[in-house]
Amino acid sequence: MRNLWTVVVILLVLWAILSVIGFVFKGLLWLAIIGIILFLGTLIVGAIKGRVKKP
Repeated sequence: MRNLWTVVVILLVLWAILSVIGFVFKGLLWLAIIGIILFLGTLIVGAIKGRVKKP
């Protein structure tokens, strides 16, 4: 379970960096939008997987 959270945190950091780069460079606004979408998707998947308990 700890490995899952490590991967989720790494992905969240990567998506946040992509979003910041996209906002800094105006021509890369699409990169910011994709980064935000991926950030939210990873956050949701991580939360769902974290709540599922194995019997």
